Amino acid sequence: MNDTYYLAQSNEIELFEAAEAMNLPILIKGPTGCGKTRFIEYMGEKLKRNVYTVVCHDDLSAADLVGRHLINENGTYWQDGPLTKAVREGGICYLDEIIEARKDTTVVLHSLADYRRVLPIDRTGEVIQAHPDFMLVVSYNPGYQNVLKGMKPSTKQRFISLSFNYPKASIEKEIVIKESGVQDEVAQKLVTIAGEIRELEDNDIQEAVSTRLLVYAAKLITKGFNPYQACIHSIVESLSDEEEVLEVLETLIALHFPKD
Repeated sequence: MNDTYYLAQSNEIELFEAAEAMNLPILIKGPTGCGKTRFIEYMGEKLKRNVYTVVCHDDLSAADLVGRHLINENGTYWQDGPLTKAVREGGICYLDEIIEARKDTTVVLHSLADYRRVLPIDRTGEVIQAHPDFMLVVSYNPGYQNVLKGMKPSTKQRFISLSFNYPKASIEKEIVIKESGVQDEVAQKLVTIAGEIRELEDNDIQEAVSTRLLVYAAKLITKGFNPYQACIHSIVESLSDEEEVLEVLETLIALHFPKD
């Protein structure tokens, strides 16, 4: 039985299991806080695989993924990186926000993401054949893509793609209740607020309110916080620093949860 709670939105569990059975890598696209990482953790437990998660960033090097030589009192020794550990042991290597990594870093994935399933380690001369249970999973937020940051077609076309979005209202309400223990009526109001914020146009909100933020608000409410204040601290202040936008969001929250 899985310890990680996850409520499926569509056929993502079946697709992941099919890709795993065929040794195919998966690319997950979706906005921040929609459940991508939670889904990978859930599938790792379901498949009984260790999950090696790497949060990608501008300074991430190939050595951070593959490994490097280190020095101790006995001299130099090789230490595997998370990608190499997963390749050797048969775990899931999950690269979160892959487009944030440098292009020369993601090139090391090419030979793992096609029929070869091998990882060459230049510094040791070793070529590792991936364990049968090894799986490569990457994710990114399409909303953050631009000309300078985007997956190369030669990389993207090596993956089976899976698109995530914020859950349907009925599913999102169930998630909020399960994760926080909040009452049904309160969860419904939170989900309604999220839907209204996501539909706002001509605003400076760079990222829509996530399911994660709804859960945070719900948890504060179950701890005794005034619902309006819980939403201000968990949702409003997380979405914008612009005074005009904050006023709009505060007014919207007050329609569902009075200030007093």
